[in-house]
Amino acid sequence: MPLAHPFDDDKLKEECGIFGVIGASDAANFVALGLHALQHRGQEAGGIVSHDADQGFNSVRRFGYVRDNFTDQNVMKTLPGLLAIGHVRYSTTGSKGQTAIRDVQPFFGEFSMGGAAIAHNGNITNADALRRELIERGSIFQSSSDSECIIHLMARSLQRNIPERMEDALRRVEGAFSIVAMTRTKLIGVRDPLGVRPLVLGKVGDGWALSSETCALDIIGASFVREIKPGEMVVITEKGVESIFPFRPAKSRFCIFEHVYFSRPDSILGGRSVYETRREIGVELARETPVDADIVCPVPDSGTPAAIGYSQESGIPYAMGIIRNQYMGRTFIEPTEQIRNMGVRLKLNVNRALIKGKRIILVDDSVVRGTTSRKIKEMVLDAGAAEVHFRIASPPTAWPCFYGVDTPQREKLLAATMSEEEMRQHLGVDSLRFISLDGLYRAVGEANGRDPDAPAYCDACFSGEYPVEPADMISKGFELKPAAE
Repeated sequence: MPLAHPFDDDKLKEECGIFGVIGASDAANFVALGLHALQHRGQEAGGIVSHDADQGFNSVRRFGYVRDNFTDQNVMKTLPGLLAIGHVRYSTTGSKGQTAIRDVQPFFGEFSMGGAAIAHNGNITNADALRRELIERGSIFQSSSDSECIIHLMARSLQRNIPERMEDALRRVEGAFSIVAMTRTKLIGVRDPLGVRPLVLGKVGDGWALSSETCALDIIGASFVREIKPGEMVVITEKGVESIFPFRPAKSRFCIFEHVYFSRPDSILGGRSVYETRREIGVELARETPVDADIVCPVPDSGTPAAIGYSQESGIPYAMGIIRNQYMGRTFIEPTEQIRNMGVRLKLNVNRALIKGKRIILVDDSVVRGTTSRKIKEMVLDAGAAEVHFRIASPPTAWPCFYGVDTPQREKLLAATMSEEEMRQHLGVDSLRFISLDGLYRAVGEANGRDPDAPAYCDACFSGEYPVEPADMISKGFELKPAAE
């Protein structure tokens, strides 16, 4: 059963996190720790595949949290070996809301030259077309995941070894992919030519690790070596790391929302602390959208660094006006209707003594549907706030993402159907302002803001400019942004 909390549906959700280790005793235990650190990237399900010279490949896939499934040593004993990869999942493709165990990664395939397992972060935008072609040619799919297309393309490749077959397969794939894969003797990492999704390399003892984020390297005591470059494939064996660039070169378009929300604040992106970037977003937000108020309050936890930056730049005191309940756990997965009507009060509570009579600036990372923002506003007003001003640490989210992020259909995005003033009225707040796209670019280190002719990041969810055409969605009727818009 999916563990997504019913009151967390107003946030964009990353599809997954991936992790792999080679050359470490009981590699699967390291992978379990790494996946635990990446749990924020996917809480629906997780899986680990390991390889041992005596027992071959072994796999465990489970619904739920890493801590509930991969801390049992009876389970971990079934995953021996010096090589393992893992995956935590939040579905964006496949049977969303009714996930089957067959959709849980890593996926495994047996080829003429041996077995291979693969874990994928991202989304294949031509998966429907590839699936139809493969089925017509005799492939039998076991899951509804777009990632399985890669396994079937590898099976049909005529290349001589698994890394070369993977190269061959990925040249057919469009969209976004960061991949961690393994054979009997190799750990493989790949990023798509645009580098939309993250992947980093670490050193752990005499072995190596691949991870979606640096925070997962920290938990196993691994040292961060470098980011895998866009369009790069690394093949790691006991001899070391081989780097290959099998794809046509392209300008990097890393997902800018990783800086805003997806990545953990203690991770490093592009050589820079995610926390520091989010604090700088708050600084830019304060410069662009000043307002007279008494205190700056974050919407915890994702709005906290930006709220600190806003407070520092504006001189308005920072305060914890909203407190998050850290122990939601699994208690309210299927709440009664009475409990459901309590809404965000199960997760967030207002610090009434601090709020009463004050003009409040609430800083949040984004507004998606606006449902949670309205509930938070009502809570703050009920606690006696004199004014409520929302400041949002990202531009208006007006377009869906097709590169591995769970985004509502465009008509359900508040910014797709309303102006900023209409959104303010809809939310019922005294003011509502978003950071500009140029301001966001400055905060992530682009001093001149966004270059409209050659953006440094993928910002399609804000701009509607997709660096890879979402072919499958267009075939289903999705309309791209008109050139003149």
